[in-house]
Amino acid sequence: MESPHHFLSLSAPMDPECKETGNHTSITEFLILGFNEFPELQLLLFTLFSFLYLMAVLGNIIIICIVCADRHLHNPMYFFLANLSALDICSLTCTIPKLLTILLTNSKHISFRECILQMCCYMICISTEFTLLTAMAYDRYVAICNPLRYTTIMNKRVCALLAAVSWITGFLESLPHTVVISQFSFCDSNVINHFFCEIKALLKLSCSDTSVIDTMTFAESVFVAFTPFLLTLTSYVFIISTILGIRSAEGKSKAFSTCSSHLTVIILLYGTIIGVYMQPESEGSVKSNKLSTAMYIITLPLLNPLIYSLRSKELKVALKKIISRK
Repeated sequence: MESPHHFLSLSAPMDPECKETGNHTSITEFLILGFNEFPELQLLLFTLFSFLYLMAVLGNIIIICIVCADRHLHNPMYFFLANLSALDICSLTCTIPKLLTILLTNSKHISFRECILQMCCYMICISTEFTLLTAMAYDRYVAICNPLRYTTIMNKRVCALLAAVSWITGFLESLPHTVVISQFSFCDSNVINHFFCEIKALLKLSCSDTSVIDTMTFAESVFVAFTPFLLTLTSYVFIISTILGIRSAEGKSKAFSTCSSHLTVIILLYGTIIGVYMQPESEGSVKSNKLSTAMYIITLPLLNPLIYSLRSKELKVALKKIISRK
């Protein structure tokens, strides 16, 4: 297994993956270390992540197929769920295949353009997920707090608009970061100490002034993460207040069951995000942070279909119908 010092030597000015620009060398290719801290576990990690990746993709494809096939599921809740499944597939596919290649073949090279594209796709998925889950929280708010007007408020046009806004917001949020970082100069080292082109790992390698992107990242974290969280929290304050006001225990149970799956996903998402990105930077945390990020990226898309399928009677019935037809 090559050492990090070996990779550092590849960023020398005479290396074919670099080019001279003025007084310094600009990187045109990166090397992604992956999980080089565990050289003896590469095959085991490949097997584990391959299995989880395939299961997560298959589970989300099944959710999309069931929602599309059964007309009884053509309602706002399952429309947003299908969008979430499609988003999870995109999030997995833009990061995990490259990790699997690194683990299996030890091919760590990635071009500058491919790296920026991977970073952009991942950022789009993260931003879109926050907004989409907020739209789902609003859907649950209307269903529980305004049930008589639900079909009027959450009509097809509104649902399509909320979904479109979620995807467009994710794209627009990632675009400025992508444009700015693509203009940065990367010198001295081309070694990314991560398993994909994560924005923080890339910025550590840049010899350009990163103050602008740091400000943009802070503003994005407020707009993309905190604002949706605040809106989701507000929705659930009203939802819980309405549920507590229901007199019958059966009514409370039925009302809570309509939002329990979404609430579980919200808790997992924000809990994992806080655990991965809010911990202080240190040398010892790099190894654990990579593992945590990998499990976050692959575990949530795997759990989402399980959470919704286990808690949704409609999905279970629809799946049984499809199986019986076959």
